[in-house]
Amino acid sequence: MGVDGSGRVILVGAVTPLHPEEQTVEDMLTGWRNQQLCRNLQLHTIEQRQQMVRRFLDYTNELPWRWTPGLVEEFFGDLRSIRRVAHSTIRSYQTSLKLFCSYISNPDYGWDRLCEQRFGTHPAQVFFEWNTAAHVQANESRPSKRAFTKTELQSLFDHADTQVELVAASRRKGWLPAYRDAVMLKLAYSYGLRFNELRHIQTIDFARNPQAREFGRFGVVHVRYGKAQRGSPTKRRSVLTVFDWTPDIVSDWLAHGQPYFDTGLDLFPSERGTLVAESTLLRRFRRYCTELGLSPGLDLHSLRRSYATHLIEDGWDPLFVQHQMGHEHASTTSLYTCVSSDYRTRTLRRVLDSTVADALDLAEDGEIS
Repeated sequence: MGVDGSGRVILVGAVTPLHPEEQTVEDMLTGWRNQQLCRNLQLHTIEQRQQMVRRFLDYTNELPWRWTPGLVEEFFGDLRSIRRVAHSTIRSYQTSLKLFCSYISNPDYGWDRLCEQRFGTHPAQVFFEWNTAAHVQANESRPSKRAFTKTELQSLFDHADTQVELVAASRRKGWLPAYRDAVMLKLAYSYGLRFNELRHIQTIDFARNPQAREFGRFGVVHVRYGKAQRGSPTKRRSVLTVFDWTPDIVSDWLAHGQPYFDTGLDLFPSERGTLVAESTLLRRFRRYCTELGLSPGLDLHSLRRSYATHLIEDGWDPLFVQHQMGHEHASTTSLYTCVSSDYRTRTLRRVLDSTVADALDLAEDGEIS
């Protein structure tokens, strides 16, 4: 037995495998992988989903054609009540397992006939609306997650610079990675970048902005590894430089930091010449936040939240901020900020202006009388 490129079962001869149950599970996972590749999903996404299936297999100690809704409820009840897994994570796990069950129970792929022949039963869908988490709102992040205040942000950047100076003064190894990470934190905020977008930036991704010549060769950065939509390649966008201190940060790094790595075009290489891992920057970020006594609700993504929030607070056009962030819809950008939608803001402004005007009219009438 085998599977074709689209995930369908191919029976080869009539020889029964030595371990039919284990072999069938592995073939199911291989077929599911092929089926997802046909949908142009990223390999990382496919691997994560396969790991979720293996995790459910280990927990239940039952094979896929013997899964029941009761096993689903037991597994996710444990994750929710004991391990306190977030709602969005639960829903992501359930989506992966539901897709796997849909695949192996679909008659078009032939697993039902194979399991009937070998084990006297067939796989079925066990994830339903009544035993899975519902997606009822756009923002499912934890309430503790928030943006930095400008004071907190300045404290973080100052502390990062101080740590670089301390390590360099002590003549210990590590000043260069500390310098690199300090610059990465600043640019993550300066351009509102996700970590994966930040780590893939190369020196050739910067360009001049004819409408903002004061920024020199760092007037715009071309983001080539933006967050992809499902089944699509990474999304490109150009982010304009808005802070006057950004060009100095980049040019100083290119002059006194990046050349020492000697790894070509990558703006932020690791010591081994590869791209910086998220865990590397995250460890330093958490240590700095702990040393400063900052809220545990602040994370690397808070730098991106802060970028959107601070631009809106400073009066930048919401549509400009939306394009800078790379969002398809303004409602997505609004999730990053505490600022209301345009309609609500205009309504508030109109009422406040009307109230002030009425008060002034009353005052004038009183003076005349």
